[in-house]
Amino acid sequence: MSRLPARRLVAAVRGWRGFSVCKSCALRRFSIQPAQQKKIPNRYLGQPSPFTHPHLLKPGEVTPGLSQVEYALRRHKLMALIQKEAHGWDGLDHTVILLSNPTYYMSNDIPYVFHQDTNFLYLCGFQEPDSILVLQSIPGKALPSHKSILFVPRRDPSRELWDGPRSGTDGAIALTGVDEAYTIEEFRHLVAKLKGESNIVWYDLTKPVHTELHSDYMQPLAEIKARNKNHIQGIRHLVQNLRLIKSPAEIERMKIAGRVTAEAFIETMFASKSPVDEAFLYAKFEFECRARGADILAYPPVVAGGNRSNTLHYVKNNQLIKEETFPLALSVLEAGMLADLEMICRDRHTKDMTGCFWQKEASFVVLSSKDGELVLLDGGCESSCYVSDITRTWPVNGRFTKPQAELYQAVLDIQKSCLSLCSPGMSLENIYSLMLSLIGQKLKELGILKNSITESHFFKAVRKYCPHHVGHYLGMDVHDTPDISRSLPLQPGMVITIEPGIYIPEDDVSAPERFRGIGVRIEDDVVITEDAPLILSADCPKEIYHMEQICGRSS
Repeated sequence: MSRLPARRLVAAVRGWRGFSVCKSCALRRFSIQPAQQKKIPNRYLGQPSPFTHPHLLKPGEVTPGLSQVEYALRRHKLMALIQKEAHGWDGLDHTVILLSNPTYYMSNDIPYVFHQDTNFLYLCGFQEPDSILVLQSIPGKALPSHKSILFVPRRDPSRELWDGPRSGTDGAIALTGVDEAYTIEEFRHLVAKLKGESNIVWYDLTKPVHTELHSDYMQPLAEIKARNKNHIQGIRHLVQNLRLIKSPAEIERMKIAGRVTAEAFIETMFASKSPVDEAFLYAKFEFECRARGADILAYPPVVAGGNRSNTLHYVKNNQLIKEETFPLALSVLEAGMLADLEMICRDRHTKDMTGCFWQKEASFVVLSSKDGELVLLDGGCESSCYVSDITRTWPVNGRFTKPQAELYQAVLDIQKSCLSLCSPGMSLENIYSLMLSLIGQKLKELGILKNSITESHFFKAVRKYCPHHVGHYLGMDVHDTPDISRSLPLQPGMVITIEPGIYIPEDDVSAPERFRGIGVRIEDDVVITEDAPLILSADCPKEIYHMEQICGRSS
């Protein structure tokens, strides 16, 4: 391919864009392979780099475990999807625009910890606020050929003194491998070139993630293009289609998040000696995640003791989880032999004689049983941009009572059946239907639903005791790719959760008294493969015996 001399090429690009461009950017070949890797600046950037954080990133990685080539391939795939969507729009240029998140503030000038918009992050790995990613088709070349451009905050020593270092244009190119980078103020020059009818703009107009950048640049552009009948096209659904199928590198990141969370669960179970505050278990869980390398928790965890586990999104986490002693005085004749005492303990809903105490007082035996509340913990961590989402339910005093064990084992059996269906061709909706049927069957066996219930009322009654779905997609977000239908057949590379539950509120007079106030949910993270499903949370115990062993360990 012939090339313009460097001086003429730079001039041509300057004339087309309306602003200057570096010589090396102009000379680049635009493809899924980044150009010859530029040296990372020998300074701190706005995020970890292989130079400043060699313990986290290898050379060529943008974020831990994900290389410049991986991010470039994602952009290439997105432009290939646009090529399919744009069938019949021959001769038009295409420009994709994604905004970063802004900085959000707790009050005045106190910011929240910054968290990047995941669609923006997925395509470039850049983790600074107030930035814009642009993917542009190249005149004279067919899609998916394109150039990638980042508009980033300008280096500003006065602001960096307070907020920390910024990557700048040179750092953005060297770290992410995009083709070009400019300061955010220069974005207006590009917007001016997009107003014509020959350019199709792809942008998430209905749900802008950065209100200021949207109102300054994109809203006026959208109004102009609407008047010209050249409406802006949505991009969100295309990015989500890409995010739905995880690459091997992404699955490795999610394995790490699953392992870290499983280990944090084990330590939190071990620490839950009654009485214990929900806030302590919250803090313990977060500490154990972060001590193992997690960046943050993936979401505010549910740490719910007793009846509070029947509130699905209980996040106050400020109550005491306790055990209760039930005194019972019986005549010696009524108590009889030791075996009879064990039977009485079982009738008091304890699993065995552990936790039962008695002493002879004249002609009476004073019997007491210590029953602990269950604690339901729904938590996960974020590690290198990918999250986990696990739920376990265990007894705060280390021993399940008989009704607790019955209800827990029912949910565990249901969950195992649902996990066995996690294979290509099935869908979350298919598994959900099975879950409802299995829950109904178990509720009948436990006496919570009557066997005589009519088919027309069956599923309504089941949904009363399990009002949520069987699961959701998982990835960079906890409820990942939310616009993707759960009726879509599962494919290898998808990651989902499986989380059946049964919840019996303490004021449910229609349920047997022994089950009232008990809520159980068990949740695992699952990778769909061609063969058996890969359980990312397999290291997190869920069998009754194993959980009692951990909770009963001496400190």
